[in-house]
Amino acid sequence: MILTVTPNPSLDRTYEVPVLERGEVIRASGERMDPGGKGVNVSRAVAAAGRRTLAVLPLGGAPGALIAELLDAQGIEVAPVPVAGATRSNIALAEADGVLTKINAPGPELTPAEEESLLAAVRTHSADADWIACCGSLPLGLAPSWYADVVARAHAAGARIALDTSGPALLEALRARPDVVKPNAEELSAAVGRPLATVGDAVKAAEELRAMGARAVLASLGADGQLLVDGDGAWFGTARVAAVRSNVGAGDSSLAGFLIAGGSGPEALASAVAHGAAAVCLPGSVMPTPADLDPASVTVTADVPVDRVLTEPVS
Repeated sequence: MILTVTPNPSLDRTYEVPVLERGEVIRASGERMDPGGKGVNVSRAVAAAGRRTLAVLPLGGAPGALIAELLDAQGIEVAPVPVAGATRSNIALAEADGVLTKINAPGPELTPAEEESLLAAVRTHSADADWIACCGSLPLGLAPSWYADVVARAHAAGARIALDTSGPALLEALRARPDVVKPNAEELSAAVGRPLATVGDAVKAAEELRAMGARAVLASLGADGQLLVDGDGAWFGTARVAAVRSNVGAGDSSLAGFLIAGGSGPEALASAVAHGAAAVCLPGSVMPTPADLDPASVTVTADVPVDRVLTEPVS
């Protein structure tokens, strides 16, 4: 079972528009409403693959109640932690050419009592977990060291931790030695404090995160592919994608694919790449099912193309 922890979940509304023009009335060609937040998306992708998952998350107000209903409809077990503030609602505008504009609300501030309830829920349900995936931004009220505390407690209980966050929360958590961290290119660049222009730059940055405490780094490099760096070496994975429809939740789907396949080594990287490639071909934050995957389109190699210039260098 894969347990996910999403401290700052959201109700996500995605609108497909021909082109985004400021100051104009834009008619959407399609719309979706999904339960959101990185950890929630990981649970949705795990469930879509037919595997058991349980989502621990604070929920409040009408948006929180709707998230619980939507997750239940998708067959996902939920361990809700009631909070006084209303769960946030986010908006994504997906243009026909694949450009995505997101508006993310800050979310409610958690009280010390609500924080303790969230930690207690993680502790209660972690005994049966093969992996605990802690994902997303921290809400107001939680210190940057919160994920580090969760990692330390999980390791003390014998659980493995996957972490997908950024900024101070990532840097603080590295000290607790998470089993795998999953930054994108921008988050990887920010963590080491310098730009990334090539795949080789990303490899060096991932190695620095390992030196700072991460046992493995699974880095999403956008259209260029994904990179896995661990104690056994480095691997680079790519996949053919016919057309990008929406990249909302694609990184979360990749992490789910990685954990489903065991969470280590090139085979898990291939699964991550296949899930991410399938996700970008689907509308909104729809998670791929096994029927959507195309493993034959995936290439994973230990011959990492370190000189390849990134399609979207991070400055």
